Amino acid sequence: MIIFRYLTREILISTFAVCIALLLIFLSFRFANLFADAATGKYAVDVLFEIVAYRMPGFIQIILPLGFYIAVLLAYGRLYMESEMVVLFACGFSQRQLLAITLAPAAFIAILVAVFTFWLGPIGSERYAKILDEQRNRSEFDVLNAGRFQNVGQAVTYVQEIVDNHKRLNDVFIARDGGVNSLPTIVLARQGEQLEHEEYGQRYLVLRDGYQYEGKPGTADFRITHFSSYGQYMPPVVLSGDYANETDAKSTMDLLFSNERELRVALQWRIALPVMVFVMTLLAVPFSKTNPRQGRYLKMLPAILVFVFYFVFLSTVRGLMDQGKWPVLPGFWAVHGAFLVLGWLLFNWDSLMQSKRRARAEKIAHA
Repeated sequence: MIIFRYLTREILISTFAVCIALLLIFLSFRFANLFADAATGKYAVDVLFEIVAYRMPGFIQIILPLGFYIAVLLAYGRLYMESEMVVLFACGFSQRQLLAITLAPAAFIAILVAVFTFWLGPIGSERYAKILDEQRNRSEFDVLNAGRFQNVGQAVTYVQEIVDNHKRLNDVFIARDGGVNSLPTIVLARQGEQLEHEEYGQRYLVLRDGYQYEGKPGTADFRITHFSSYGQYMPPVVLSGDYANETDAKSTMDLLFSNERELRVALQWRIALPVMVFVMTLLAVPFSKTNPRQGRYLKMLPAILVFVFYFVFLSTVRGLMDQGKWPVLPGFWAVHGAFLVLGWLLFNWDSLMQSKRRARAEKIAHA
């Protein structure tokens, strides 16, 4: 029991530390991209933290298996380097007992992963999809700031004052460079407001009491138009490169009773991640075995590569299943089985080699 508590504490503390470090790395990259998109007007600044919060369950359900895998490698690697494992094995402790003890914290991590994949992940994906829909329905009008020149769409815009909770503009300047078949245009208006077409749900920018100057600078080909009211359609903001997967937002109960291929694949994926924790445990225990003369991190690179290949194969199979090129059953279980066999071979490698050498010696003796 003392050994169980000691090893479990070492693994869980290392898991917590590794997961926090990986999560901070993920969040830093995500925040950097979101702030860049917010600067160009794709997102409102006040929803950035909501986006990250609702996407976090999706990050954690991937980070937890990786963090636990690295934690086992680090924790047991340190015990091998400091000869604590040597003492345990000298007292009659075996590799199988070590694996059995490791499976206990692995079960705890697998339960956490299941909570995120089956419950928190779909809730976060659903809320994330709603935020994306709201941001897509925002118009260029909503990203304007008073007293600043801004690139909005294909135009440079300046607004002196924004009033009535972003509903009305005062002293508006809009400049368009013009395309192949159009001339550069400058629009000046005293007021502007946003109106929505009730029947079609489309929004328009209506400018009042202004002038439109159309023509090329340096030429006499100019047209000046005075208008009392001038309306222009405002398309929704395009969130390029960002999307919300509808199947990820489905509840697990919806997936469980569905016969649609896409939903069945999503259910298999949610099951695959907790199962992955146990398979990676069988791989981590032999990979953590370290010779003090070789260094603590000698096996880290091949161990990480095995995890990368494992996850890539799972993702590839999911893509093939979505396309109908791979059967839903056995589905991911074929990948789990292949890496389970690899883990079994690594775990029993020393025993297999000893049996092979013993058989060779017996053969030579009989000869």
